[in-house]
Amino acid sequence: MAQALVEFLAHQYTERDGRRHRLISACWGIFGHGNVAGIGQALLESGSAAPRGAAGAPPRLPYLQGRNEQAMVHAAVGYARQCDRLSAQAVTTSIGPGATNLVTGAALATVNRLPVLLLPGDVFATRPADPVLQQLEVPFAGDVSVNDALRPVSRYFDRITRPEALIPAALQAMRVLADPVDTGAVTLALPQDVQAEAYDWPVEFFADRVWRVPRPAPDADALADAVRAVRAARRPLIVAGGGVHHSEAEEALRAFVEATGIPVASTQAGKGSLDHDHPADVGGIGHTGTATSDGLARRADLVIGVGTRYTDFTTASATLFAEPGVRFVNLNIAAFDSHKLGALALVADARAGLDALRGALAGHRVAAAYEAEYAAAKADWERRVDAAYEAADPSAQPSQTQVLGALDAVVDASDIILNAAGSLPGDLHKLWRARSRRQYHLEYGYSCMGYEIPAAIGVRMAAPDRPVWALVGDGTYLMNPTEIVTAVQEGINITLVLIQNHGYASIGGLSQETGGERFGTDYRFRAADGTYTGAPLPVDLAANAASLGMQVLRATTVAELRTALAEARDAKAPTCVYVETKTTDTVPGAPPAQAWWDVPVAETATRPAAVAARKAYDEHAAARRRHL
Repeated sequence: MAQALVEFLAHQYTERDGRRHRLISACWGIFGHGNVAGIGQALLESGSAAPRGAAGAPPRLPYLQGRNEQAMVHAAVGYARQCDRLSAQAVTTSIGPGATNLVTGAALATVNRLPVLLLPGDVFATRPADPVLQQLEVPFAGDVSVNDALRPVSRYFDRITRPEALIPAALQAMRVLADPVDTGAVTLALPQDVQAEAYDWPVEFFADRVWRVPRPAPDADALADAVRAVRAARRPLIVAGGGVHHSEAEEALRAFVEATGIPVASTQAGKGSLDHDHPADVGGIGHTGTATSDGLARRADLVIGVGTRYTDFTTASATLFAEPGVRFVNLNIAAFDSHKLGALALVADARAGLDALRGALAGHRVAAAYEAEYAAAKADWERRVDAAYEAADPSAQPSQTQVLGALDAVVDASDIILNAAGSLPGDLHKLWRARSRRQYHLEYGYSCMGYEIPAAIGVRMAAPDRPVWALVGDGTYLMNPTEIVTAVQEGINITLVLIQNHGYASIGGLSQETGGERFGTDYRFRAADGTYTGAPLPVDLAANAASLGMQVLRATTVAELRTALAEARDAKAPTCVYVETKTTDTVPGAPPAQAWWDVPVAETATRPAAVAARKAYDEHAAARRRHL
């Protein structure tokens, strides 16, 4: 059965706009007793062990060796996103902890609507010995295993208890992976005995199969409603989400805004939908957005969402779109998202929908005064970006925003920047100047610490000719550095920018704002009062990265950082640039949040910080509204 699955996967393709892609391009794996003699043997027998570039036929399904199961999923997800969801990778694990380590990665994939195929081993279907090693015993249910933890975070789940059951399950799995509406993590749990059982497979199961990814056009009546809404609006605003990138709709968006003059604000996933220097690009929106876009959002009478899920960061926890009569038009391939915020739903592919809207709105343009207004606000914000990036003294220790400024000066449109969690996402969303459609890679649907390094490997595999930077804080690095070994082993040339600020900077700031007084957020020795407020810990993360095989460049000043980043960009091997940043309040940083985020504060408390924070919370919460 495992051999049949590997052969089946080698024949699956997606096709969009006449271009064909391997649906499953490779399989990551860590082996144990739950998959070593099944999927492991099948990969070996199929030629997956052959080196890349070896003479003869290429591997049917190339094998990639990982170090951590969660990280393997992150790598596969980074690859899928860079491939616009048209190509994905599989991940196989043993039973037990190997399988449960998949759960976080699966949740990240499903939350972000990104395809990954999970193939965890499972306990014996025939139960010759019960329990087996690593089996979870559930007294009230004999058919439950730890793999059932993957059900709520998978878009499709099946347990293959007989070899022939693979046929319908595998076809359903491919359908979901290739469907832009339903895609996410897909799990086929594989009992270890069934993996090794034989079956007389129909030859048709192994024929090349193409899953066409459509571009559905909007309904004519819905399009007419949307056109009327746009023509009636005085202050429309587009919110561009990740769906713009997944649809490869950037040029369609550019043509639409150049025809209509409507400004574009972007979510974390949508940043780069327009290049930063396009006149209509007003930057990130929401809690981590720019003053320009958030100011426009507060006064917008029509919000046109394109490929966005409207998370709480985007809507500032339902406080951002404050105009009393504001309406929404949502262009999204998923009906579930199209109907959010009481919108006029335009269920369609982003590119097809934008082209249809542009054609139907021929001759329509916003008022010149509105264009002048957001152009002036955009120019003002760019000056604030310059100030945050600027380092007057190149011999001084850099701040975090000055690290971004130094990186901004080194990269061009070909570079790709990855990040996921901590204080960097907010700074990047406000300040980063995206130069190309897939330069800005922020995983902010699940904001998962530990994503960056393995995802950078996946992205570099999908884009081998583009420089790839993983921006990582010390907290994230300590959670999941192990795939550095994989990058070194495979010669996958990623660059790690490792920023040491001695703790959870983002959560520390949030804790302070919400009355938590930074409790438990610094990496320091215990003080006499029992709190973590002593001296910083004497860790050397640069030495750790070097011990895992990376070339390491240390920078202590802005000038040294600029030199190190330029050297790292030209390096021919995986390289880490290590820098410790200033964290004092006197250091220039990113502008503060331009919109609220709802993190509930204790309603009753005795500590003054919490009492003050609750008062501020009540004031902000009063502005929440439901858009119906």
